[in-house]
Amino acid sequence: MIQNRKEPAGQKPDPSSANQPPLTSSEVEHFREMLLAKRKEIAGNVNDIEDETLRKSHSSGDLSSMPIHMADLGTDNYEQDFALGLMDSERKMLQEINDALQRIEEGTYGTCQATGKWIAKMRLEAKPWAKYSMEHTRKMEQGLVPEEEQ
Repeated sequence: MIQNRKEPAGQKPDPSSANQPPLTSSEVEHFREMLLAKRKEIAGNVNDIEDETLRKSHSSGDLSSMPIHMADLGTDNYEQDFALGLMDSERKMLQEINDALQRIEEGTYGTCQATGKWIAKMRLEAKPWAKYSMEHTRKMEQGLVPEEEQ
């Protein structure tokens, strides 16, 4: 399941990970546990946000809870839009985590999907769902390479 990572021909490893050996099976398991814990946390957050948003929207039919002032209506709409945006963001994060778990299963976890270079363990500790090396991420942020399709 876990394969040794090989660099594409003609490419040098990221300097921050040049001396980094491929991830060991215990390191991969550590990252899998981190990803599963984060997925559980986010799924709970999404459910809480959905429940709260639904509770507010169902109670809006009750005249006693209807806002009286236009500013109150605006606040309610803002809060609902904010909650929906947060849920969308959390769902995207869940997809990234699921993709990382899939890469673990495929044996490609820890390898930059754009360059084939190793992703530094320090980066994976901070963001275990990372699919790009810091070098490639910086280039994307600077507009030097096109951002990959999400």
